Amino acid sequence: MCYNRSAVGAQGDPPLKLLLATDAWHPQVNGVVRTLSAVIDELRKRGHIVEVVAVGDYPDIPLPSYPEIRLAYWFKGLSRRIEAFDPDAIHICTEGPVGFMVRRYCLRQGLSFTTSFHTRFPEYVHGRFPIPIDRGYSLIRRFHDPARCTLVPTASVAQDLQTRGFQHLKVWSRGVDTTLFRPELRTSMPLPRPIMLNVGRVVLDKNLEAFLDLDLPGTRVVVGDGPQLRELRKRYPDAIFTGFRHGEELARYYASADVFVFPSLTDTFGLVMLEAIACGTPVAAFPVTGPVDVLEQGVTGFMHEDLAIATTRALKLERDSCARIAKDYPWWKTAHQLLQALVPVSKDKITTVNGVIE
Repeated sequence: MCYNRSAVGAQGDPPLKLLLATDAWHPQVNGVVRTLSAVIDELRKRGHIVEVVAVGDYPDIPLPSYPEIRLAYWFKGLSRRIEAFDPDAIHICTEGPVGFMVRRYCLRQGLSFTTSFHTRFPEYVHGRFPIPIDRGYSLIRRFHDPARCTLVPTASVAQDLQTRGFQHLKVWSRGVDTTLFRPELRTSMPLPRPIMLNVGRVVLDKNLEAFLDLDLPGTRVVVGDGPQLRELRKRYPDAIFTGFRHGEELARYYASADVFVFPSLTDTFGLVMLEAIACGTPVAAFPVTGPVDVLEQGVTGFMHEDLAIATTRALKLERDSCARIAKDYPWWKTAHQLLQALVPVSKDKITTVNGVIE
């Protein structure tokens, strides 16, 4: 069963009460947080009621080696909170402590729920500790197995997870705010061109060295922060590291760049690519999961095993085409995909929410 609802109130329907559990939430700055925030805003605009159970709601500790990320460890009152909200549907966004505790509650109470897969944690952990990737995926698969449906960012991620034994997968795409990220914000920056931009967390997993090592004329700009920032600033004194930027200031960086370079080999989507495209800036990337689903080769970006070749060719692409194609990714579509995938927490809820279908 899944919810198949249009705008709330069209026929006197009650709003959907959704409990969303996540270990990625404000003040973290990443694609998962931006996605969840945008989707929640869209749901609330349409009258739905969303209760966010997040890491900041409970005592937490910093993640070793990455203190900006916090891990909750004490969940007193969580069960009462869920019961008081009395959700129609429960969606667990992350495989961290918050997600695990809400999952455990659902299993103990016999409640149905959905989950989502955002991050390739097995690869990230393998890069830091001698834990086999297959072992990591076995643990992650076990987390998602009880879910009625697991949402993934792209078709290629779904295909990869299916080969690893994951089941009940559905694609949950991403969106972009084209009223914020727009070509009109392009300005002349006092930097040697072409300006090659990267936006995101400055961490080992993003493979930023592949971008910063490019032997190409112009200026390399990194917008973002993270545990590798100090090290990379020392190693690449000719590059510009701005730290985090937000809102229209961030959009101006996107729009003013000549090419957006996305060197990640492990991202499941890469929301920053959509933001760059919406600003008219073509993307250079490796032909891997994420770029192969997001980019239109030779139109919105160029993918090549040699990132320098990809960058050089992306610089020649038409900026107007990028901005036009970005309009196909409104956030309301992403919110609608989530609604389509949700399941009632129990059979008792079937009669309370109009539009439930087999």
